Amino acid sequence: MGNHAENILQNLKEKNIERIKVGAFDTDGILRGKYLSFDKFVSALESGFGFCDVVFGWDSSDVLYDNAQFTGWHTGYPDMLARLDPTTLRVVPWEPNTAFMLGDFYNAAGLPLEICPRQTLKRIVEKTKKLGFEPIGALEFEFFFFKETPQSVREKNYRNLTPLTPGMFGYSILRASSQQELVHALLKNLKEYDIELEGFHTETGPGVYEAAIRYDEFLKIADKAALFKTAVKEIAARNGVMVSFMAKTSPNLPGCSGHMHQSLWDKEKKQNLFADPKDENGMSTLFKNYVAGQLKYMPETTVFVAPTINSYKRTGKHTLAWAPCNVTWGMDNRTTALRVILGPAGLSSVGKSTRVEYRLAGADINPYIAMAASLASGLAGIEQKLSLGKPLKGSAYTLSVKEATPLPRSLEESTALLKESKFARDHLGSSFVDHFVSTREWEVEQFKRAVTNWELERYFEII
Repeated sequence: MGNHAENILQNLKEKNIERIKVGAFDTDGILRGKYLSFDKFVSALESGFGFCDVVFGWDSSDVLYDNAQFTGWHTGYPDMLARLDPTTLRVVPWEPNTAFMLGDFYNAAGLPLEICPRQTLKRIVEKTKKLGFEPIGALEFEFFFFKETPQSVREKNYRNLTPLTPGMFGYSILRASSQQELVHALLKNLKEYDIELEGFHTETGPGVYEAAIRYDEFLKIADKAALFKTAVKEIAARNGVMVSFMAKTSPNLPGCSGHMHQSLWDKEKKQNLFADPKDENGMSTLFKNYVAGQLKYMPETTVFVAPTINSYKRTGKHTLAWAPCNVTWGMDNRTTALRVILGPAGLSSVGKSTRVEYRLAGADINPYIAMAASLASGLAGIEQKLSLGKPLKGSAYTLSVKEATPLPRSLEESTALLKESKFARDHLGSSFVDHFVSTREWEVEQFKRAVTNWELERYFEII
């Protein structure tokens, strides 16, 4: 056993760890994993371990794809190599004497698996660093709590669920305080799990909350964001409630966002390269190029930040606002797809907190994929020295098609745009794009075959 593995094992024994969980995220952002014995864990640390490649061969309901090339009955669903990342080791506070570690997938040649979401982000981050930039990010998630169980939601057919608390109550101290046992457990356990929150509050809607995960280096914040969703569900279950990160749980309520905050830094100088106090908008040329790139490639990368059928119920002019409907940017404007933030005092506070908020993203994102695509599009803007137009003042919801490019309005439309995207293939890799496209085309076909409650209620009796 190598010294590194010995040190990790000694550290776990000192913390009275008795069991190890390991896992990795699939295309849909679902954490797939297993418990390992200590002996197997030591072996996995040194040489990796086998993990059935079916995790890239089925959908979120474990139904096997019939259109995927990577794996299937034609390959026999063999094992692929998984390697653990020791930097992700953390103790699970709500599961006694248990630790957890994330892994990455590799191909038969021992090279990073191109369709692995975490590997895809790592490639883009490495490219960013080679250009001399350190990408820093933060994520915000909105999500609903329900007084339900996995059994009760099925018995109710996911209808007429009981929210944690009634009423709209955005930013309500009263509502959050009334649920202090759950709220305090979340704040405490998440921090101990190395997912520190900068803010946590009720949003407008029954039982809906928003959590702002503290900023960090890009890969670390993606790990934290991805693990956050599973962690919140586990902690909530121990408190008798369920959590949903669906983009739109009800046509009568606002949707759930997954806003991504981004900036590029000079690591050695500890300087935010997006800030320029001399500019009228406080934006450096680098920042303007970055935002221009994100705007240019937003339509063809929308599917990465709106990856489900349900995602498109959240966006568009017909929805209950607070989500973008077109390719726009503005200064501290929450109606635009990209919101430039200088700081709490605007131009007078340009500096460390200067950043862009990618508001198109929903809570149903796979953070690795969404962050990789948005970072890649920003870098393309820098490489191409794209110019940025004037920021939008006023509401983006009132703009005509001629005034602003509409965003894709369905998973089918956005997937078709990605399929033809030269940008995505050049920057994220054709293997990754082809696999992702096939999974989204599958999702579209499953939806087309479904008979929905809306159809039954509308046509069953009257037609």
